[in-house]
Amino acid sequence: MSPVKPPSPSRPVLAAAVLLLGTALTAALTGCSPQSDTSSSGTPSAPASGTSATNAATSSCGAASLPTRTAGKLTVGTDNPAYGPWFSDDKPANGKGYESAVAYAVAKQLGFGPGQVVWQTVPFNSAFSPGVKNFDFDINQVSISDERRKTVDFSPGYYDVRQAVVARKGSPIAGATTLADLKQAKLGAQVGTTSLDTVTGVVKPARQPAVFQRNDLAVAALKNGQVDGIVVDLPTAFYITGAQVQDAKVVGQLDSAGGPTEQFGLVLDKGSKLTPCVSAAVTQLRADGTLAGLEKQWLSDAVDAPVLK
Repeated sequence: MSPVKPPSPSRPVLAAAVLLLGTALTAALTGCSPQSDTSSSGTPSAPASGTSATNAATSSCGAASLPTRTAGKLTVGTDNPAYGPWFSDDKPANGKGYESAVAYAVAKQLGFGPGQVVWQTVPFNSAFSPGVKNFDFDINQVSISDERRKTVDFSPGYYDVRQAVVARKGSPIAGATTLADLKQAKLGAQVGTTSLDTVTGVVKPARQPAVFQRNDLAVAALKNGQVDGIVVDLPTAFYITGAQVQDAKVVGQLDSAGGPTEQFGLVLDKGSKLTPCVSAAVTQLRADGTLAGLEKQWLSDAVDAPVLK
């Protein structure tokens, strides 16, 4: 037997129902649209992806619903001093420099305007050490590693890293073209960094490397002739030779010895509820070309150097 059909609604009732349905649908779509704040730093805006899986600026990852340290604010950590080309004029909040621009681009994806971003000083090693964090995420050239993942969360990589050797032009290694040329060198690097890991694991010099608490101390040692050279990431190497040590040169970059590509990632507290949304924001910025554009804008001076093998 066929089911009994209910009586058809009258035309006025049907028309009203259609109108209400259309209004509700429009409101729902509007509520899920990405934020469109414009950053005063000039950061390129990211186009909407059309899906909540790839666009962090949705109702589930918007500023109003994120459990940040301070309601309505996004707290971003980085070290002090904040050096170029990652930051400009030692002022992370000005939106200038690659990492400052990336931080504001991520904030925008999450629905935070420039005035809602608060900067917090965080020493490099404190960013990924055990313990409760005083930031929502930290951006400070922290390389992603399995060891660090034991104590913190990481976003996907926002920059592919290459390590490089910097030496003064009168240094014994200034003309080095191979790893063998570095074997007897006194090299230096900052403690807790993949730069130091590269010295001990790739270069493997005969002499114990000099270890510094901060990168500016390594640069000072280079200036004073206390080391033959220092190892830093490639953009920092070009910044040092261009702005800090006038008689220094980039000797060459160091191969990763066949390992996976080293990447900088945003650091979050272990198990942070923000990790999925921050990760989605970084993924979107890479997919839509924003990261590539910012890299071209702020790191264009870091041209390729010869690989020392």
